[in-house]
Amino acid sequence: MAAFEYIVLDDKGKERKGVIEGDTARQVRQLLRDKGMMPLEISESRRKAKDSQRGDKSGVGVSVPRFLQRGISSTELALLTRQLATLIQAALPLDETLAAVANQTEKQRIKSMLYAIRSRVLEGHSLAVGLADYPKVFPELYRATVDAGEQSGHLDTVLDRLADYTESRQEIQGKVRQALIYPAFLSLFAIAIVVFMMTSIVPQVVSVFEDTGQELPGLTVTLIAMSDFVVDYGMLLLIAVVALFIGFQVLLTRPAFMMKYHMFLFRLPVIHRLVRGLNAALFTRTFSILTGSGVNILEAMKISAKVVSNLPMRQAILEATDRVREGTNIKNALEHSKLFPPMTLQLIASGENSGKLEEMLERASVQLEREQVTMIAYIVGILEPVIILTMGLMVLLIVLGILLPIFDLNSLVK
Repeated sequence: MAAFEYIVLDDKGKERKGVIEGDTARQVRQLLRDKGMMPLEISESRRKAKDSQRGDKSGVGVSVPRFLQRGISSTELALLTRQLATLIQAALPLDETLAAVANQTEKQRIKSMLYAIRSRVLEGHSLAVGLADYPKVFPELYRATVDAGEQSGHLDTVLDRLADYTESRQEIQGKVRQALIYPAFLSLFAIAIVVFMMTSIVPQVVSVFEDTGQELPGLTVTLIAMSDFVVDYGMLLLIAVVALFIGFQVLLTRPAFMMKYHMFLFRLPVIHRLVRGLNAALFTRTFSILTGSGVNILEAMKISAKVVSNLPMRQAILEATDRVREGTNIKNALEHSKLFPPMTLQLIASGENSGKLEEMLERASVQLEREQVTMIAYIVGILEPVIILTMGLMVLLIVLGILLPIFDLNSLVK
């Protein structure tokens, strides 16, 4: 049974795309008609030999439709992994597991992807090979862990660990986003209030004093100048800010600039601890999963380095891998860069000496993740009153700039 890509018109006349399993294109057309859809285009999902080199020596495999060539959210990946782990632990065959999970999902894109992976499995390929067709959905860590689990015969245990890992990542990301929502809302609200007052309120109020001929206070003059600048050049200023942001993002695509930027982050107080802790937690968690899944130490370190976003730390891990290959223990190899938390290095050393490296790496990652969540909550806790005070101070200055001429006018009348 092969996978077929299709384009159909549904009962409402809307065009739909997807992947369906069948023995022949004729059978697929009939299946689609039985579902009340009108087939427009049916093509067998086959990858050309020159495009299929990821572990498929035959050069034949399921192609990836364009609408599937983007990733899925961490929540969706966590749910998908947990479903696979649960069904495989229940001794359900792999092909039936993929079909069951595909039938349970409501998103057509994920359903089509799972059916395409199932077709690869039915053709005799491993699950890891099927996952490799979707690198933006299943990262290298995920695929390498699944491959190790298949080779060792413990795919159920490996998927269970991956499910725990993806759920933990999703939980941490959720906490970080939730913590940043309020400060972000406060910042946008403060900027909106100040811009509104500078462009609408200030010009109307200050215009009253223009015909009096009185000398305006310095704060009011400054306020008027700022208001005129925002009114005259506000749009250009916004365009310039957007252009600077886009230019910065383009520069970050250049490894040399990104390396300098990441090194600069290590020089910032508080920020350097946050950056170091987050990347070290990601490294130790990944390293723990890979070693626990049967991946050898050197390969596990290389893969773990790829999931670290900070370039200096990634380079340090790769250099440490070379030192470990030459006979140095992991703790000393990582310590050479002086970029990793001392407590993390001590736990790694303890794991090496006791033969419980996986357990110590797991403990280090949990500790680091807790520290980062606490630090982010601490930073947000300080940031919120700072934003409120800053907004209050700016509004106070604007109000004083408006009221001072009124007080002077009253003095002149008396």
